[in-house]
Amino acid sequence: MNAILAASFLIGGLSAVLATMIVVVDSVVNNYGEVKIDINNGKKELKVNGGAPLLTTLSEQGIFIPSACGGRGSCGACKVKVLSDIGPILPTEAPLLDEVEMKQNIRLSCQVKVKSDIAIEIPEELFSAKIFKGVVEKTNDLTYDIKGVKIKLVEPNEIEFKSGQYMQLVIPPYEKINEYTQRAYSIASSPSQKESLEFFIRLVPGGIATTYVHNYLKENDQMELVGPFGEFYMRDTDADMICVAGGSGLAPIKSIVADMFERGITNRNVWLFFGARSLKDLYYMDFFQDMEKKWDRFHFVPALSEPQPEDNWNGETGLITNVLGKYFKEKMDQNTQKEGYLCGSPGMINACIKVMTENGISEDKIYYDKFA
Repeated sequence: MNAILAASFLIGGLSAVLATMIVVVDSVVNNYGEVKIDINNGKKELKVNGGAPLLTTLSEQGIFIPSACGGRGSCGACKVKVLSDIGPILPTEAPLLDEVEMKQNIRLSCQVKVKSDIAIEIPEELFSAKIFKGVVEKTNDLTYDIKGVKIKLVEPNEIEFKSGQYMQLVIPPYEKINEYTQRAYSIASSPSQKESLEFFIRLVPGGIATTYVHNYLKENDQMELVGPFGEFYMRDTDADMICVAGGSGLAPIKSIVADMFERGITNRNVWLFFGARSLKDLYYMDFFQDMEKKWDRFHFVPALSEPQPEDNWNGETGLITNVLGKYFKEKMDQNTQKEGYLCGSPGMINACIKVMTENGISEDKIYYDKFA
């Protein structure tokens, strides 16, 4: 027994020594000292302590790169162009980069560690992204699994953004979640509402952020947001706009449609196809049906893929892609230029792109936000 105890103490002592050695070695090996980050050919230069991921390092300096997954390397949103040699693309980056991006040395900033001087290139608009502090003004159930959230901005108390863009909500620790998390959500409100922001947030089983929003977030809670971000916005052309939304993907489309109407951009034909399973999945119907009455060129087409008998549904039925294809052939002017605006699940978007390209819209004229 004494021998066993002695051996245990010896093993425990060795483990402690090894752990200490690892910490010491790590602090020496990974002590990169002060390094310089050159952004956009000298527009901004940062002197920082090396060793942390580029995404984190930049955010600590007030430069916020979008990251829908909170820096976990799963969304691919935090891409930056690296102008200096920092080594080969990592296995954690490769699945989220296409061949063109690899040739252009596009990297995931959450996976790249700042170990030496580095030069990068980012979109100019990211210099405008900032942290906002706000208070939850209202929450309401839009459907059984989609919650509306309105946040009144406190500091700064106003925001400028393009309709269709998104913010990252900062989710505080709760239950077994021990750290702050950021997740991206499209803005549903119009840019004219500068003092508050609205979001449509669908409950994802096991989702850190959506579980918090649906089960813990309440009115008067303080919230932090980062942004705005995103390239999903109305292009300034005369082309007909063919919009397709599913679930909470209705948020950026609502923002775009409301913004266009408020600004008097009603000379364009706008078709909005909203796909859902049954009547309980539809929401904001009154808003878009009322918009149809006020705007002659706006057409709202909700469709149910699995209507229930009790729904008494008289509208379009079937997959939204089938309804979209039918309207291309039977309802839309074949002689006008068209653009696609899609927001929903990756599967829905990929299927809609196929229908749109088959009906004459070139892929470079199709804009989309994929919701994981």
